[in-house]
Amino acid sequence: MSTKHKSGFVSIVGNPNVGKSTLMNAWVGERLSIITPKAQTTRHRILGILNTEEYQLVLSDTPGVIAPSYEMQTAMMDFVKTALEDADVLIYMLEIGETKMKDERLFEKIKALDVPQLVLINKIDTSDQQQLNDAVDLWSAQLPKAKVFPISAKTGFSVQAVLDYVVELLPEGPAYFPKDQLTDKPERFFVNEAIREQILQHYDKEIPYAVEVVTEEFKESEKIIKIRGLILVERETQKGILIGHKGSALKKVGVGARKKLQAFFAKKIHLELYVKVNKDWRSKERELKRFGYKQ
Repeated sequence: MSTKHKSGFVSIVGNPNVGKSTLMNAWVGERLSIITPKAQTTRHRILGILNTEEYQLVLSDTPGVIAPSYEMQTAMMDFVKTALEDADVLIYMLEIGETKMKDERLFEKIKALDVPQLVLINKIDTSDQQQLNDAVDLWSAQLPKAKVFPISAKTGFSVQAVLDYVVELLPEGPAYFPKDQLTDKPERFFVNEAIREQILQHYDKEIPYAVEVVTEEFKESEKIIKIRGLILVERETQKGILIGHKGSALKKVGVGARKKLQAFFAKKIHLELYVKVNKDWRSKERELKRFGYKQ
């Protein structure tokens, strides 16, 4: 390998549902981050590692920026702040029509950062030329140090051009992770996320946000992976809704998650799901540490 190997941390930040996870998945070529139309789909900072012989690009997908209203959301915003501190290159992502970030103080921090910055104006496939021109002018003025790219993460428009530009900006350095590694997260994390994705898709109101998933058992043999997943909720009423009449609702979650996991692991999956009440876990320091939201 030549001495001019490049490596660096590239952090993607922005408001909820602007397409951060879609972009990372497009670049890494795997569905590492779950994608749903609901806000707060991404709860953790998820690293996607893009390797070639010439470079290693470590992407951070982060939770959408919100004003926290309970302890877990505060922990989620701490992931965003850490991603800002680590960044060798910062990508601020927004969707067409957005005029400001949901946390002004965080936006001021971004402006003050002394690293190369990009502004990605996403979902331009939903706009007209005038809207796009106005957006480019607005964000060029708001973040004058940044290079502005109109993109569509969903259709792939300009996605490769942005990646090429980011690679140019990477500093020279050795690989931070083994070259065959795709992410920093263990297999059980992706099991939990696949189950949580189904819950986000099948339930509304408070249910998806009151849920945490724990993989209690992950036994892999040559042809099959046996998984036992525990779904935690905050109240008995939520448990009833999650399970549904004679277990019908929970069964849908299991079927959907099993399909996703079979595609992800390329193996047969046997999945058992249980539901348990863990009262107000989102506000308990000890529980948030247990579930990886806090150190």
